[in-house]
Formats: sequence, structure tokens, C-alpha cells
Amino acid sequence: MQAADTPYGQLELTLCIINDIDAPRFNIDRDAEGRDNCLGTLTRNIPEEIRAMEAGLCPHQVRPGLGLFRDFMGRFDRFAAWLGMDTMVAEPLSYNTAILYEQLGFDYLTGYGFMKWIDREFQPGGELARRLDGSTPFRQPDMGQSVRGRSWAIHDGILRCSWDGIRIYKTVGRTAAVSTFPDGRW
Repeated sequence: MQAADTPYGQLELTLCIINDIDAPRFNIDRDAEGRDNCLGTLTRNIPEEIRAMEAGLCPHQVRPGLGLFRDFMGRFDRFAAWLGMDTMVAEPLSYNTAILYEQLGFDYLTGYGFMKWIDREFQPGGELARRLDGSTPFRQPDMGQSVRGRSWAIHDGILRCSWDGIRIYKTVGRTAAVSTFPDGRW
């Protein structure tokens, strides 16, 4: 876990990894030559990403998680309160992370309209649904119906724009009722 305080007196969660270290590892964090690629944000290792996707992982995951993030965030919320901070902020690395944060009571500082647009355009007849044309393993026609599928398609560049710029926040001790993919399954 990596956290920092912001100049505005907020607690920022910058990184949290809770992996099952006994589970198989997928080298999505390395390029084809074995160099670090910052969890697939600089370059991609497509064969490893395909293996990870087929194993049920989301983009940027090297191993399955332990299912402890929700519990961790409850504790992190109490930690922020103990520090006397009233707001937590984060920048989701991927679509699935943004949806997970929504489910944990976060709201959007920036990107809410973009997330609603993504949901609308993955609906039948939408622009993103039309781009699920089977041209890559990450763009299969049914992928718009799940959080994980959408996330892989977005990671594969289906948006044709940058994912950067989404910022979320949570008021300590409270939850927001935000859902940009209300019918979404994982």
C-alpha cells in the first residue's frame, strides 16, 4: 500500500495491492523482453494479458487478489478519521477499479460524465458496443456486459482517448450512492 497526504489535507491512496502470492503469476508488468512496464501502462505484454484475462483477472493484475480490498478500505477509512482527515482521494488505474471504488462509496471529482458515457455507449447499438467486433481477444461482442470485459476492452484502446483524468473522492465515514454501471456484473 502506498498513501500520501495532499496539499489540501486529504488522504490519497496511490497504490494498494493485495495479491494471492500462492496463485499463478501473469507477467503483464513486464514487456516481451522482461523490462518493467509499470503494470502495463507503458507497453503491453499481449500474450500475458490474454492469459490473465482468460484466468478471470482484470487489467494490471499480476495475480488474483485475496478479496480483502473492501475490508482494507473500511480500515483505511477509520485510519483517515483517526488522522483527522475528512476526505480520501484516489485515481483509478482502470475502469474496473473505478467501479470498485463506486461500490465502496466513492464519488467523482472528475470523470463522472465520462463514466456515464462509457456505460451508455456499451449498451446495444452504442458506439463502444459496435467496436466490440472481435478484432482482438479483448474486443469480443459480449464484453460490454461485464465490468471485467469493459475494462479489458478499454485497456485495449477501444475508447480511442486517454483513460487519464478520472479522480474520485470519499468523505470519511460516509458513502456516496454513485453507480455508473448499475446493471453491471463482474
